[in-house]
Amino acid sequence: MSRNKIIYGSAFIIILTIIIYTLQGEESPEEYHKKILQEREEQDSFMRNNSESPFSQNSVEYKGLTYFEPDLRYKIKARFDPIEDKKIRKLATSDNQQQEYLEYGYATFTLDGQQQKLLILENVQENLLFLAFGDATSADETYGAGRYLDISHDSGNSILLDFNMAYNPYCAYSSEYSCPLPPRENLLDVAILAGEKNYDH
Repeated sequence: MSRNKIIYGSAFIIILTIIIYTLQGEESPEEYHKKILQEREEQDSFMRNNSESPFSQNSVEYKGLTYFEPDLRYKIKARFDPIEDKKIRKLATSDNQQQEYLEYGYATFTLDGQQQKLLILENVQENLLFLAFGDATSADETYGAGRYLDISHDSGNSILLDFNMAYNPYCAYSSEYSCPLPPRENLLDVAILAGEKNYDH
């Protein structure tokens, strides 16, 4: 096969992929990768320059955040099962206190051939959904006390979990903060190789 045919064939595949994602109303992998990197740049700017940054408020040296490479495998459409009889769940915190959240529902998905189930909580005061989790990278590549993921869910039996957006609680940068720890059922045996890595003090 000639080199020109290979080039034209590759170009056709790329164009076809873009058209398919456009018709489906979804981002192409290239667009998604670019969006994630842009959001990380904005987060870096906030941490470095904003007066509300945990580094500014606690006079901690900022060395920059590190991340896993964006990976669409960790952008997961999970099955959502609401909790009908919602109860208050008390989470232990990094300073041996407790914070209260309302049980919201469960997200179930398959990763690395294993079914996973995570408890999603609701911060009633701020009207936000909250997911705290630990995984096989915790205390090694990622923060030992787990990471967080902000979630939105209007209705329906599915929910999007994009672990590329997983971030560290402020306790990862300074002991001045009180941060809720993941509930026991959210400690996964699999490795989530996505999102923010451990902060290098």
